[in-house]
Amino acid sequence: MTTATTTSVRPAAGTAGATVVDYAGRQARELRELEPEVRRDAPDSVHRMRVACRRLRSCFRSYRRVLDRTVTAALEGELIWLAGELSGDRDREVLAERFRERLAELPPELIRGPARDRLRDYGSPHEEPPGPGTPAGRSATRARVLAALDSDRFRDLLSGLDALLAVPPLLPAAGRRDRKVCGRVLEADADRFDRRMAAARAAPPGPLRDHALHAARKAAKRARYSAEAARPALGRTAARAEITRWRALQDLLGEHQDSVMARQALVELAVTAEAAGEPSFTYGLLHGRERALAEEYERRLAALHPGHPAADTEETGAGAG
Repeated sequence: MTTATTTSVRPAAGTAGATVVDYAGRQARELRELEPEVRRDAPDSVHRMRVACRRLRSCFRSYRRVLDRTVTAALEGELIWLAGELSGDRDREVLAERFRERLAELPPELIRGPARDRLRDYGSPHEEPPGPGTPAGRSATRARVLAALDSDRFRDLLSGLDALLAVPPLLPAAGRRDRKVCGRVLEADADRFDRRMAAARAAPPGPLRDHALHAARKAAKRARYSAEAARPALGRTAARAEITRWRALQDLLGEHQDSVMARQALVELAVTAEAAGEPSFTYGLLHGRERALAEEYERRLAALHPGHPAADTEETGAGAG
């Protein structure tokens, strides 16, 4: 990519530049408007801020022929930092909810020892010892989120986004019709997803395939966000169909990844229980259930994306890890 042809002229309506800058602007406003909600610990506010970070990053990457990467790359790095600071215990909370659902499916006699309590406590926030400026009982995660919002780094990120939107670093493709440019981006995103799914197909059942499917999920998410940005170019009906398709793939691959993480956590919990002299039966039972669910997710994925390795799994009788 050549930066010598970068311009700072405001993009004309109907061009790729106008469509992409408008989408980036909406996500930047979302970041700013969510700050007070995150500070109040409003429900789902942290997650929504993380999603805004991901959407901006995806926009900068997928539409790199519209916005100059020599400018957006630094902002992308800061968005990665912010999303990391916001992540906290969310993965553990998601798994804890999943464990509650799995436990509800079991008859009481199969929940041995203190398994229910251990699984419930898995999602509890980690507490930070009281210190200067830290009220007793505040979780370390909450303190980390607030520290990020109070930092100069966060302010610089918002200022950087404002500067980019005020004077967009447009490349030549920004002046072309949005439908053509966005269409090519969506094709490239689809090709990326297909390549990653092909890698998953080639991988044997187990950790290698799990990793490949997780990479495919990231590609599906990127394609979905690209389609969201392209909504004005595609039209409402076509955009809705594109977004719905990618979201279905992303959600199913997300369920698969949650199952992978759940099995890893269940092994760790079983080891901890055994070390404490507690029965590990329930953790093993749930592990088997998660393994079966992963195989079911792969079969459903085959229906959404023909050529997925579910048939291989059925032939070998192997699980997904």
